[in-house]
Amino acid sequence: MSIFVNSETKVIYQGLTGSQGKYYGLLNRDYGTKVVAGTNPKKAGTDVEGIPIFASVAEAVEETGATASCIFIPAPGVRSAVLEAAQGGVDFIVAITEGVPAHDEALFYNQLRKDFPNVQLLGPNCPGIISPGECNIGITAGHIALPGGPVGIVSRSGTLTYQALHELKEKGIGCTTCVGIGGDPVPGTSFIDCLAAFEADPETKAVMMIGEIGGSAEEEAAEFISNNMTKPISAYIAGVTAPPGKKMGHAGAIVSGGKGTAKAKMEALEEAGVKVGNNPTEAGDLMAEIVSQL
Repeated sequence: MSIFVNSETKVIYQGLTGSQGKYYGLLNRDYGTKVVAGTNPKKAGTDVEGIPIFASVAEAVEETGATASCIFIPAPGVRSAVLEAAQGGVDFIVAITEGVPAHDEALFYNQLRKDFPNVQLLGPNCPGIISPGECNIGITAGHIALPGGPVGIVSRSGTLTYQALHELKEKGIGCTTCVGIGGDPVPGTSFIDCLAAFEADPETKAVMMIGEIGGSAEEEAAEFISNNMTKPISAYIAGVTAPPGKKMGHAGAIVSGGKGTAKAKMEALEEAGVKVGNNPTEAGDLMAEIVSQL
């Protein structure tokens, strides 16, 4: 069992007829992901290299039995695409798109919680999710991920998601599921969502967590770890040298006053029993030590 997705997950690509959606949709199909449909109301009835295009998510779900959707829609259309996916009947939505307005994120996040509480949103502005050897939804390169567990990965940073996978693969350590939650101010999936899923997953024996400056998500995760996690964790927090008050990369990666600093996050995690590395490689080395003792 893997959290959120597995080899049986059927995925709709909203935006499959666009250049990015087509590239990653076909790449992930070649990886083994069951990409069963795309959507585009103007191109319904056509196909993209054998993948049928439907007018709406609801039609695609009815015809294919898909339970997940991946959104490669330009930022102004993401709000309607997310709601269309939820209304259409999928229970897992991965929104890759960067630059979604924060007020749109807040609106569809809260509408999902109110009207579709069983729908899990990942993103926006995230690399997606991969259960190596089973299912890859998003833009993560499948060849850098070693299947077979025992480590689950959750990361706020897209680039460091890939480095975490690579660091573990270089050490011969496999991954159950790697989740890139994204760094926007209103993420659909939190550290806590993933930590809880990893804690409940019998195949995940340890967790690697990658955070960054800004907000309080890592401190909240540290509190959750203290009270709820029994599995060992290694972590890295990006942005140690970031100047206060300056946005660094993600819209959510901004330090205000004394809050949201890498130092404060690292201290909170260490107090919760997490082994914190000073760089991604050190976090990988710490995880290798953990795995050797499992």
